[in-house]
Amino acid sequence: MEKIVRIVGGGLAGSEAAYQLARRGVRVELFEMRPRRMTEAHASGDLGELVCSNSLRSNSLSAPAGLLKEEMRKLDSLIVRMAEVARVPAGSALAVDREIFARALTAAVEALPGVTVIRREVQEIPSGMVILASGPLTSPALAQEVASLLGQEYLYFYDAISPIVTAESIDMDIAFRASRYDRGGDDYLNLPLTRQEYYAFVDALVKADRVPTHSFERFVPFEGCMPIEEMADRGKETLAFGPMRAVGLVDQRTGRRPYAVVQLRQENRERTLYNLVGFQTKMTYPEQRRVFAMIPGLARAEFIRLGSLHRNTFIHSPLHLLPTLQWRQRGTLFFAGQMTGVEGYIESAATGLLAGVNAARLLSDQPPRVPPESTALGALLRYITDSQRKKFQPMNVNFGLLPPLSGDLRGKAKKEAMSQRALADMAAWVQELDRDRTEFLNSSSPLDAAAQR
Repeated sequence: MEKIVRIVGGGLAGSEAAYQLARRGVRVELFEMRPRRMTEAHASGDLGELVCSNSLRSNSLSAPAGLLKEEMRKLDSLIVRMAEVARVPAGSALAVDREIFARALTAAVEALPGVTVIRREVQEIPSGMVILASGPLTSPALAQEVASLLGQEYLYFYDAISPIVTAESIDMDIAFRASRYDRGGDDYLNLPLTRQEYYAFVDALVKADRVPTHSFERFVPFEGCMPIEEMADRGKETLAFGPMRAVGLVDQRTGRRPYAVVQLRQENRERTLYNLVGFQTKMTYPEQRRVFAMIPGLARAEFIRLGSLHRNTFIHSPLHLLPTLQWRQRGTLFFAGQMTGVEGYIESAATGLLAGVNAARLLSDQPPRVPPESTALGALLRYITDSQRKKFQPMNVNFGLLPPLSGDLRGKAKKEAMSQRALADMAAWVQELDRDRTEFLNSSSPLDAAAQR
């Protein structure tokens, strides 16, 4: 077999896979169609451009995303390392300056030995060893190719993006800085609403004009990206218990907790841009400007990006993928990223990491491996590739996917104990991978071993 891996897609998953292959001495051709062909959501040709939130979520080991990132650090993740380089204040979360992150990642991947970045659209799945990581915005031609390959179990849903406003257009006489329960100091701006202001805002959301869903499209809802107006449709108090909850926030100027708040998260290091946390939307642009202006502090807001709707594509992974992320009908074809049905930046990168590790092992005549189910990554893989699962929807990593602990621990203590078990099991698994690699190099011919270093 030709000792090269072709990766389709230069997002988080594709970039991570390229790094994992390169550090194992494997040649890589990484195909990215941008900027020659753009998507409806991207703005540049940089690898790993983030188009939704700028947050990779919590770093805490009592949070599932924090556990997954720590597991990825043990596996030497390029994405996590570049995120830390581009980090901006966000309390206990790992948030990044999007432009710095994408530029740093692009430079790092382009500098990898043996990696060639090819800027053109791929319309057919290449031959040989392939990692398909074209992402939720796969081009129509390639999407049709995958649909033809897999059959009618090919799914897609819609995802909504939060708006971004300039800092100078926010009324700082209204906004106050705080993080919930003082975790992370004053990294977030908070716009307080009274009960009357909140109900008026919810009424406006429900009545606002929305971008229609086409009749030929199936909408598969994912709770983590539910448009805010659709959450408001569920009842007047839904947002007050969701993205606008004021629990743990006190306005130090009044000493009181608001009825509801809109939180704004820093977008860049200069603190000139902020995004509306949890305010994904598919309202029309004119309605967004009208309705969001009702939020105290945003009456004169300058939007540098309004919310938008775009298609996210994913396959029915339980039917088509092995836990190693190989297609059941072709072992040399791996899928990675959101196309597998994982949700979230860090989850996408993690699947790219595993696909890269396993493609390298396959080229070295070693069997692909899967992390223990007690780890965050192993549990997520079990969810998306469980062949007994009939109803399948995208999923973030969460503690509910991990095997239960013995004993009666609860709450934060239980989560931290699950994290400690996961990290110990991941560390042992990484040692096994290293031992496999050492044994392979020792048993290879001098020329083969040199090629793999």
